[in-house]
Amino acid sequence: MDDDLIARLRDLDACALSDALDRLGLGGCVTGLTASAPGVKIAGRVRTVRLAAGPPPNGTRPRHLGAAAIDASDAGDIIVMEQRTGIEAGSWGGILSRAAQHRGVCGVIAEGLVRDIDEAREIGFAVFSRGFTARTARARVHEEATDVPVIVGDVTVRPGDLAFADSSAAIFLPAGQAADIIATAEMIAAREAEMTCRLARGESASEVLGANYEYMLEARNDG
Repeated sequence: MDDDLIARLRDLDACALSDALDRLGLGGCVTGLTASAPGVKIAGRVRTVRLAAGPPPNGTRPRHLGAAAIDASDAGDIIVMEQRTGIEAGSWGGILSRAAQHRGVCGVIAEGLVRDIDEAREIGFAVFSRGFTARTARARVHEEATDVPVIVGDVTVRPGDLAFADSSAAIFLPAGQAADIIATAEMIAAREAEMTCRLARGESASEVLGANYEYMLEARNDG
């Protein structure tokens, strides 16, 4: 079931999904993230990592942040990083991008800065982040937990949720509501595709958009 939903999700865009969230009265749209390259789009199941300030606590076995999430990921998964410490330090880097790509991870969404962005671009690995830095995570931040709820923007993201990201936004779909969100987004995308065809046939913008466009998200019953 998830594979079918993810395939359908991949055919959508963030704007249709955001409209679907509005129509259903749900949150889940996070804007202001920067894509590693123009036109990059990812869709998949979520794995999560939460980072905390400072070096690992005394007595804790050191481990490289993100490595456990990569090793636990299945092909097509998306790793979501939370680095909300306020410390300038990369929450993701080049070796991680290479390891994730080898594992089949389709991309990373980081609530925080990332580094080695040119390396990610060189190998074609998708990264969405709050920006770029050269500062290492070493002694600045550490991995606090994996497969736990994390926060991106004002959205709580849980392991097993679905995620989508393109140049417009990242969209997070709770596992139990993903099917409804995707179906609603498909309906919206179909309406907009019809509008595009009408414009191509020579109809005016006023005719195509009309008064109904402003209210198309309000009604739940399309019958």
